[in-house]
Amino acid sequence: MSTQLILVGVVVAKRKLKGPWASHAWLPVAVLPGQPGTAPWTRLSASEDEETFYAGSYEVELHPAETAHYGDNLAAAQPSLWVALRETAPETYAVATVTADPYEGESLAEGIGEIVEAVPMPPEIQAEVGAFYRAFHVERVFHKRKRDRADPEALARQGAGARRRTEEP
Repeated sequence: MSTQLILVGVVVAKRKLKGPWASHAWLPVAVLPGQPGTAPWTRLSASEDEETFYAGSYEVELHPAETAHYGDNLAAAQPSLWVALRETAPETYAVATVTADPYEGESLAEGIGEIVEAVPMPPEIQAEVGAFYRAFHVERVFHKRKRDRADPEALARQGAGARRRTEEP
């Protein structure tokens, strides 16, 4: 199988919170096409409520078996990439994964311990994912299976014998 790797840069934000339990929150906010010539964890902007950082680069891996998922993503109103951040030490984060598969992104969000956000997919990356989809997607026809009709007499005979065996000491 032929996989394809797309190199992306990840931008994260450190946002100030107003609640009593935490002073700030980290979250992915953007993905850049390619690998910028900036060192990881370079501050890009700062305001009173938010700082943004270039977190580093990551390879998005596309698999031919998941093309239907990529097609669903590209057909959405806002195609996205799912970015997961993992805390490696107190207040230190690393990019754990970046995926174009919306179902993998959903499963990442259900986990504990990672910060997962869907961010808009840049047009350049949409073009690459779209080209991969067109090159490898094979439409599979859905065939509904017909169920066999149950024989209630067979079930009754089987159930009576099974109950007697389990009741004996």
